[in-house]
Amino acid sequence: MVSFSNTKIAFTGKSNSDLSRSYLLFKLLSKPAWVKLGSNLTLWALKFHLPIKWMVKKTIFKQFCGGENIDDCTETINKLGDFGIGAILDFSVEGKESETDFDNTMQETINTITKATQSNHIPFCVFKVTGVASFDLLEKVTANKSLSDVETVAKLRVIERIDKICSFAATAGIPIFIDAEESWIQQAIDDLADMMMKKFNQQKTIVYNTFQLYRKDRLAFLESSIEKGKKGSYKVGAKLVRGAYMEKERLRAQEMGYPSPIQDTKQDTDKDYNLALKVCLRNIDNIAICAGTHNEESSLYLSQLMTEHKINNDDKRIFFSQLFGMSDNLSFNLANEGYKVAKYLPYGPVKETLPYLIRRAQENTSVEGQTGRELGLIIKEKERRKNEGK
Repeated sequence: MVSFSNTKIAFTGKSNSDLSRSYLLFKLLSKPAWVKLGSNLTLWALKFHLPIKWMVKKTIFKQFCGGENIDDCTETINKLGDFGIGAILDFSVEGKESETDFDNTMQETINTITKATQSNHIPFCVFKVTGVASFDLLEKVTANKSLSDVETVAKLRVIERIDKICSFAATAGIPIFIDAEESWIQQAIDDLADMMMKKFNQQKTIVYNTFQLYRKDRLAFLESSIEKGKKGSYKVGAKLVRGAYMEKERLRAQEMGYPSPIQDTKQDTDKDYNLALKVCLRNIDNIAICAGTHNEESSLYLSQLMTEHKINNDDKRIFFSQLFGMSDNLSFNLANEGYKVAKYLPYGPVKETLPYLIRRAQENTSVEGQTGRELGLIIKEKERRKNEGK
């Protein structure tokens, strides 16, 4: 059985100064009031062009991002690759709304695929549909509202952009993740993902949809997606995550008076996540999965399922994944046991990645036990190095 408590393996790629920086950062993230204050002050300072970019870049940006552009990420990609861990390049610039911005994001995603063809350490690429489409348009499509002539043309451009990305990925042989987003735009995203899987996944799993198991309906949707793939003679790509918009989802449901789509308890989410793993392994000849999780129990459960189904640790149909800068005890120990592992590696200009960085800070503050686990592991490794030497 793989162990996630070996800090020597977990932090083998970190110097003492790296560990000290991470310790101070997670110590700060353990204080919700400081996170809120720091986030607000950072946004305020950047708005008024105060010279704090260097501080952000040396601290939270360095912890959670690979660089400001693709080339900046090369050193981190190679370093992860030295330990058998892949990198998933994620252009984390958000909040764009013009057609020019959408085209630029499409091209940037294609650039990440090109980068992946030049490295053995980039097993996947990824994009958000809101990076290449208007949020309002996706919301209208999901709600089945009539589109104006202008919106109809815009929708066709969205399909064209996504088709270009997926076609380029298929030609390059690089799988591509389509990220999940808010529930009130997700149906439009799911329909696009299904369209692309049917077109490009006939021979090999190229396109992956993302299933957020903190939603009450996603386990059933996963099962129906697998059946749809069987009937359509294509393979399903599934990235399994718990989810990233819980507070926003619940607040909107409350304000608009509809039942929340989010599971009532964390235990319900954990149960569905592990059931989803079980469903996928039972249908492994028709699906390829990436288990995106920082949960030790789910990671261990997947490794046990692989043993039960007599699936080799290095089977390319099954990847484990964590965010860069977090849960190295999972990533490095899994990779050390020969499992396929990849880190999500966000990149982009410091100012434009701030929404992502603030979410990471808030997540580490709000997710039960996350910061405590990170701090505990760092402290354990610092003590080990002090007592034993690196």
